[in-house]
Amino acid sequence: MKLITAIIKPFKLDEVREALAEIGVTGLTVTEVKGFGRQKGHTELYRGAEYVVDFLPKVKVEAVVKGDQVERAIEAILKSARTGKIGDGKIFVTSIEQVVRIRTGETGEVAV
Repeated sequence: MKLITAIIKPFKLDEVREALAEIGVTGLTVTEVKGFGRQKGHTELYRGAEYVVDFLPKVKVEAVVKGDQVERAIEAILKSARTGKIGDGKIFVTSIEQVVRIRTGETGEVAV
């Protein structure tokens, strides 16, 4: 089992969710986050004053998938989240040692 964490642009969330649902990913956790990478923020004008926005709004999408779904999930996220412009985000894949479903006590892949 792997945890796929994708940091994407907020307006791409629906497309990513639909793409993951199409390949059989049944559960997601979505968090609104702020951050920056090479994009390094930007300046904005507010009531005549210019100020720097260091942290840009992003969405963090997390999904635990079975080993045979990892590459398809990555590909689905890449296709649906890519705009081709700076700030499209990142995908991180980490190993999951154990999963326990609280309601039933099931463990392992059946708990996903």
